[in-house]
Amino acid sequence: MTRFLIRFFTACFLLAAPPAFAQTAKAIFAGGCFWCMESEFEGKEGVLSVVSGYTGGHVENPTYKQVTAGDTGHVEAVEVTYNPGQISYEELLDIFWSNVDPMDAAGQFCDKGSQYVAGIFYSEEWQKTAAEKSLAQAEKKLGQKVATFIRPTVTFYPAEDYHQDYYKTNELQYKLYRSGCGRDARLQELHAK
Repeated sequence: MTRFLIRFFTACFLLAAPPAFAQTAKAIFAGGCFWCMESEFEGKEGVLSVVSGYTGGHVENPTYKQVTAGDTGHVEAVEVTYNPGQISYEELLDIFWSNVDPMDAAGQFCDKGSQYVAGIFYSEEWQKTAAEKSLAQAEKKLGQKVATFIRPTVTFYPAEDYHQDYYKTNELQYKLYRSGCGRDARLQELHAK
């Protein structure tokens, strides 16, 4: 009986929160243009890597051309690998919310279509709970329902190599795109409220 109780409480603990002893964990966020999301997570203490890619669709190994056509069901997303001892999932959620327009159901900023909508993909029950709590906080702050979704994680496919670290390897084009898309202006407007 004692062995059963120990296993039961251990299982409950593991469902409730990320293991404190874990060296790495993963989180997946969709926020429109994956270049723009990648740049916001990289460089944060505890973030080990950020990969641009596609998730949520029904086509295996989709290409950028297929995803941007909007027929695969995928969204552009980033997979963040992090050290939970240095940065929490809740802190990653804060970064996410500060870099999306949660009111836009049609996409993000100048990028419109189902492949550019904002969302959080969870892989464990504790991530789902934390994401739902953060969504409720966002709605309270904004005073209305948000369009951002929360869904279970499905296969994440890394994007083509030229998309990785695009904000570094094509700095001028990235800055022109980001400015021309109105991303920063809209984020400033949202956070000024």
